[in-house]
Amino acid sequence: MAVAETQLYAKVSNKRRSKSPSALLESLLAKGFPAHIAQKALVATGQKSIDDAAKWLHSHSNDPSLDDPIPQEYALYLCPTGHLYNCLQDFWKESERQCGKNRAHEVFPHITLCDFFTCEDQKVELLYDIMKRICNSFAQRFPPTISLSLHSSTSYLGFFVGDSHANILKEFAAAFSSEASAMADCHVKPCLKQLHLTLAHKFCPHHQKTLEQLAKCINPGETCHWVAALYSRDMRFVHYQTLRALFQYKPQNIDELMINVGDFIYVNPMQQSNVSEGWVIGTSHQTGCRGFLPENYTERASESDTWVKHREHAFVPDPKFFTQSASEPNVKLNGEVHNLVMSRSVTDVLSLQYTGLRRGVLVMRHGERVDQVFGKSWLQQCLSADGKYYRADLNFPSALPKRKDRMKHFEHDPPLSSCGVFQSRLIGEALLDQEVTVSYVYSSPALRCIQTAQHVLQGLKLDQKVKIRVEPGLFEWTKWEASKVIPSFMTLTELTEASYNIDTSYRGNIPLTSLVPSESYEEYVCRSSAVIKEIIAACPSKGKGVILIVGHGSSLASFTWPLMGLPARDSSDFAQMVRKIPSLGMCYCEELEEEKKWLMVSPPVKTLTHGANAAFNWRNIIMED
Repeated sequence: MAVAETQLYAKVSNKRRSKSPSALLESLLAKGFPAHIAQKALVATGQKSIDDAAKWLHSHSNDPSLDDPIPQEYALYLCPTGHLYNCLQDFWKESERQCGKNRAHEVFPHITLCDFFTCEDQKVELLYDIMKRICNSFAQRFPPTISLSLHSSTSYLGFFVGDSHANILKEFAAAFSSEASAMADCHVKPCLKQLHLTLAHKFCPHHQKTLEQLAKCINPGETCHWVAALYSRDMRFVHYQTLRALFQYKPQNIDELMINVGDFIYVNPMQQSNVSEGWVIGTSHQTGCRGFLPENYTERASESDTWVKHREHAFVPDPKFFTQSASEPNVKLNGEVHNLVMSRSVTDVLSLQYTGLRRGVLVMRHGERVDQVFGKSWLQQCLSADGKYYRADLNFPSALPKRKDRMKHFEHDPPLSSCGVFQSRLIGEALLDQEVTVSYVYSSPALRCIQTAQHVLQGLKLDQKVKIRVEPGLFEWTKWEASKVIPSFMTLTELTEASYNIDTSYRGNIPLTSLVPSESYEEYVCRSSAVIKEIIAACPSKGKGVILIVGHGSSLASFTWPLMGLPARDSSDFAQMVRKIPSLGMCYCEELEEEKKWLMVSPPVKTLTHGANAAFNWRNIIMED
């Protein structure tokens, strides 16, 4: 960034608002709002403008906590900008793609100067004055560059601030804390331990090497100026998950929550045990109202997405810092030579490292099952008086496959709905578009899984080339079977006669007769681990193709964790996780053959999200008096 641009940025970002917070409060009071509510609205919007505060008050008109004297929590951060920030963002994106999210993804890149503390709404303006005064007093002492060295452990990866620069930052934090504690009556705790900029935190230990390789692509000497920023968050939802609405949802019942695209919802994972499958109960960040909403209308958001930035101050480096010639690009940082002008980005390096095809395992839940839509009594809804099947709704399958035993067995081994068939074929077509090569297909013996595998293969145009291996060991945890007995599945002969492309020569690793009703969690974990190891051993690694496993919601974790060498979760945590997996939810593991391990990465295609469609009777609705 040029010197002039840097100075202009500092001038704009440090400029006082046209109206002081006191003037904003007076304007709201003149409109008739009570003082405590007006102050809450100003704090919730960063005390930026009357319009922002008025909009907040309007949207929170039905907020049951509007009168509660609950203060915000504040923290003081030092945030990078410029080229260094861009490199960090590249790392954030690529580390999530390869290793999934970790705790560092919840917040933007920063160095914490003061831990979160509370401040009463009427005293927040004092924090602004204190911050401005302290920033001005340290402006000349602030280092033009901050030395950063990479440190790594099994649960943490990040840059540590060099001691000489860390001491100045700690003095800055201590000065702010001391004045804020004295003048604004806050208990502020400065960060006096090792100052750091976190890259990854609380990740799976087997991801450490991959994350380290990505982190080494970051040049900590990239052009950067630092910004001290004061943020706040709602202390009531600190340990909640944050969701972002992907679609609008209009409540059908009084206990449901209205959401619009882009809304944020706070969800407490500990309060979801009694909520119906596919639904969550949460509190809207936009309105403060609480209610039920469909989970597949949302996606996980970052914790900091709902934080409010109050004030910031840019520290402008000495102009001499920018005079380095491009003809002298190489400097030594952290013991290694880096190029300050043309450092290779994270994504550029990865494009060179990961071009080779690897063997992969794609674990997929089956498509929408008919009883998921029409309930457990679905079969009674489409049987005539003489016991023959008919299509009572277009989402019922057009026909049921023939089986020698009684049709009643379909109750515990239900087929896909018509939408489930369409979903499965759509996933297959998406895999074809991404040129995914499926070499082997394994399926649970449940009819819905076999049908899903068949229609995915049809979408891939492989239904006549790749046969489905029916593996009894892929069936879900039998404790979750409502009938308390193992369902009576269709035989391989019946499946073949029904035109399913079954590999009749395949013999399962776990015989069907060995499945026991109501097995313990430990038995299920042991079965799953044994089966996935046998499947991997049976599929040659030289093929480099994808092994498709079609199973149940529980399959996504139970077959990938042992593959990656991870221990099983607690059974209650496992159940909470499984209930969040939608129809055709999937996860993907790649083999790092040279390192003899498997790594979970993003699936080759996106998730399929769709909304509910209620039953419609024209006579009762259109012709209703």
